[in-house]
Amino acid sequence: MMKGSKYFTGLLLMCLATVAMSQEVLTGLSFNEAVSREAARIAGQEKLSGVKQENTAALTLPFFDDFSTANIFPDKSKWKDRAVYVNQSFAYFPTNIGAATFDALDSTGKIYANADWVPFEADKLTSNAIRLDSVFDPVVRALSPADSLYLSFFYQPQGYGRKPEEWDTLILEFSYLGDTAFAYYDTVLVPFNEILPSPLDTIHPGDTIWVPKDYGCDTNLYRISFLTYGWEDWIWLPCDSVMLPTTEWDKVWQVDGQSLNDFLQENERYFVQVMVPVLDPKYFTASFHFRFRNYASIANDIIPSFRSNDDQWNVDYVYLNYNRERSDTTYRVLTFSQRAPSFLKDYQVIPYKQYLADPFNSVRDEFPMYIVNLDKPEETHDASYLYTVDQVNGNFRYWYDGGVCNLLPFYPGNTFQDTLSCREQAMPPVNSLFSLDYDLDTTSYIIRHYISDSSTIDIIVDSVIYRQGFYNYYAYDDGSPEAGYGIENAGAMMAYRFTMTVPDTLFGVQMYFNRTENHANELPFDLMVWRDNNGKPGEVVYVMENQEVKWADKGLYRFYPYLFEEPLVMTGTFYVGWLQYENGSLNVGFDANNDHANNIMYYAEDEWYISNRSGSLLIRPMIGSDLILGREEPEDKTGLEVLALYPNPARDYFELDVAALADSPSASLEIYSIYGQLVLQQNVSRKRVDVSRLSRGMYVVRLKSKNKMYAAKLLINR
Repeated sequence: MMKGSKYFTGLLLMCLATVAMSQEVLTGLSFNEAVSREAARIAGQEKLSGVKQENTAALTLPFFDDFSTANIFPDKSKWKDRAVYVNQSFAYFPTNIGAATFDALDSTGKIYANADWVPFEADKLTSNAIRLDSVFDPVVRALSPADSLYLSFFYQPQGYGRKPEEWDTLILEFSYLGDTAFAYYDTVLVPFNEILPSPLDTIHPGDTIWVPKDYGCDTNLYRISFLTYGWEDWIWLPCDSVMLPTTEWDKVWQVDGQSLNDFLQENERYFVQVMVPVLDPKYFTASFHFRFRNYASIANDIIPSFRSNDDQWNVDYVYLNYNRERSDTTYRVLTFSQRAPSFLKDYQVIPYKQYLADPFNSVRDEFPMYIVNLDKPEETHDASYLYTVDQVNGNFRYWYDGGVCNLLPFYPGNTFQDTLSCREQAMPPVNSLFSLDYDLDTTSYIIRHYISDSSTIDIIVDSVIYRQGFYNYYAYDDGSPEAGYGIENAGAMMAYRFTMTVPDTLFGVQMYFNRTENHANELPFDLMVWRDNNGKPGEVVYVMENQEVKWADKGLYRFYPYLFEEPLVMTGTFYVGWLQYENGSLNVGFDANNDHANNIMYYAEDEWYISNRSGSLLIRPMIGSDLILGREEPEDKTGLEVLALYPNPARDYFELDVAALADSPSASLEIYSIYGQLVLQQNVSRKRVDVSRLSRGMYVVRLKSKNKMYAAKLLINR
């Protein structure tokens, strides 16, 4: 570790020695961790059950999917494929929350093996078989082109992802039955007492076995034995060749790639709805399918950091039904078009102590809610809006009633609820502070938003949920990356600005790095902390030298805690970031949904510059509540007595204060994470406690003896 201005002067000289100006880079993901984990979970279930998760029964009309579920993969009751990513992150102002994203990553979350700078076939989204031969409600009857069958859907290029180039296409295809061809062999189960001449005979490996003639099977079919069989055994034998029509595909719609900005200028809306009629009689079968496909091309197939996800398309509101018209583009739906926001002014998460110090300036006065009416032009709705706030594991609760507003319809993706006539719903206030629990280090709240129209028998309703956290860190990001951020040149520095309301302890930094092809981003760097100097990084106050890109052991999007050997007491504005030794991108996670580019700075040509990349970094300074290691803490307000732990920080074990154990021959020990999760519970009679199985991080230790209860904070650092 090095501190002070002498080190900073050395950094300046190192940066001046770089030949090229430090350059910000933003790349697509080389690996989708959410998709990979879900694929592994499903594969594990299928292996355990021995049954592949798929739907074989033909569907009946109508077919509809708005991808509003929390599933990573498409609904298997409707779709055959798992390649597209169902998410709430990549679509920009979608028709409703959730969309299917087509990109250059396969069903395991990795770049396709055949990915190239030349367009290649990437994701598919294929419907399960659909009965287009008949309809069944209100009565069963044949279906034909005269029934005005349409498939509609919304699409958007790029979204929050990477733009598809003009040669990177999105395609829709319809299936039909082609010529008859061999499909498989039909088999029969035959006992060997009908095959062998006598009970003394045996079939040996390599022998040829035919079905007996009286079974009526094709006498030219046979099976070669790989095992030994006797008189009482049974065997499956081929009987007949089964011939079935092949499945052929027609391309019925295609669009070329473009940027979201060009798309918006051309169409004046964020999503465009497409209406495709189903006209040809050859599609009206008992096993019709339709599918979307995209062609993608990566920026570079040689440089590992450029071999990343590219060419995103977002598809939403897929609807197939009969008795429709080309003008049938509306839906009797009230919905939220964006995810619920944080109630905090500048952050997604702040430490609870910082909130308690200045609660009025920590929360917003109001926040935007994007509520839309997808109904017919003449159909307004008396929309009622409210939100509720409930403390997790607590009794605090409040709610806000936004009243009723006459919500006008609109063409989806063009405008949202009017902020003038419906301000109580479009810009609702934060009408109460969160609870002020001064005996808590952390807490969280579930915020639920509701929109509804109950003026008719057929009630319309939608809801969305946000978890507001007050934990031991600051976060501008929402915890999931859409891209990766880096600065390419050796000697480059990046600084990320945060502001404390009151002095507190900075004991580490959580960082999430994207996984990349061939470990291209696993470059050495110095983790740094700066004080503020008139809105820019100033004095270097802490350096962790020669750090490596790492990931935590458990969880989705595993932030790794880089824990300081000596916690810092900080106040006001400070910066955390890095100095990198080599050329290349560290590829830290980048949240494109929450824009805090004004707090991201990079060093180039002897000057700090504000980032021009709209988004937030998945970097979170870790703040301890009243935690200054090496000092005793006073007895807290809950009656818990201070428990001394040695060493603290600990590596694989710590020792308990002997006085605490003297009250009882066997005391009960509990260790909790900073999120309140019980991670270790045991009875102890000796001083030493093994914590080698716990991950790095901050914990709360509680000891219950016969007469007293003790508590302490424990930092595990390896």
